Amino acid sequence: MIIIMKPGAKPSSVQNIVKIIRDNGLTAHLSEGDQVTIVGVVGDKTRLSQSNIQIAPEVDKIVNVTESYKIVNRQFHPEDSVIHVGNTDIGPHTLTIMAGPCAIESEEQLLSTARAVKKAGATFLRGGAYKPRTSPYSFQGLEEEGLRYMKAAREETGLRTICEVTSQKAIETAVKYVDMLQIGARNMQNFELLKEAGKSGLPVLLKRGLAATIDEWLNAAEYIMSEGNENVVLCERGIRTYETSTRNTLDISAVPVLKQKTHLPVIVDPSHATGVRAYVAPVSKAAVAVGADGLMVEVHPCPACALSDGPQSLTFDDFGQLCQELKPYASLAGREF
Repeated sequence: MIIIMKPGAKPSSVQNIVKIIRDNGLTAHLSEGDQVTIVGVVGDKTRLSQSNIQIAPEVDKIVNVTESYKIVNRQFHPEDSVIHVGNTDIGPHTLTIMAGPCAIESEEQLLSTARAVKKAGATFLRGGAYKPRTSPYSFQGLEEEGLRYMKAAREETGLRTICEVTSQKAIETAVKYVDMLQIGARNMQNFELLKEAGKSGLPVLLKRGLAATIDEWLNAAEYIMSEGNENVVLCERGIRTYETSTRNTLDISAVPVLKQKTHLPVIVDPSHATGVRAYVAPVSKAAVAVGADGLMVEVHPCPACALSDGPQSLTFDDFGQLCQELKPYASLAGREF
């Protein structure tokens, strides 16, 4: 449930509500707007049945939240969240571009890509050091060696860095090298991994599962945030359907649906959504037009030689052209890019 305070409620009145909630063994989450403060309550609300909280000073009203996810719910936090990662923000006023290879293959490959995507306008370097592949015989990633290359690329270019993690051990290693963790589609409901990511202290990008509903996705985000980590970004990357002309089916409507249900930023991965290089640019433009806060695009110096996802990776020139073409879309959406 949420407790809505009267406009201009005094801090002492708000803290009184927080104390009542905590004294009853529940968790309070504050959302302070320009005029109104909302106190979210997480836990067994029946414990408050004898507290008479509805008549406490400066309480306006109490609203029950029916969804199972609470902290990620826009009712708890009406204003859009802005996630700070180093010197860059992910949120409603910017268009964040994350770009880089699906898999880190060598130091030179990653550094050359980092320089190219930085020049084109990206603010994040993405790169896979741990690769959960369908086949056990496919390239599995360079692991810590690849993470060291990520750190070197950040130091040279100033780009923020993000890498997928697939286990608790991977998290423990990655936090020493990168700025943001990614939970991939296959691990969206790996609840123990979500908890560990929540404890990591780093912002987390959570991709939608292969066949996950939006509510299942938001509950997965709740696992991360319930560990005290409020820096979560959602990534729509397509879902599995009967259609075979693209790698997945991009649920473009998920962006406005999420904007209504949650305060968390939402980005789109057009590379995994389509699996086809030629489709990445038009899908990217559609994502920006529909309200996405950013894009995650696969870029490789030689896609034909890539060890992973070459057919959907852009060349440096293609990525530079895409960034130029995105500028008017970002401008129309009122976003800095």
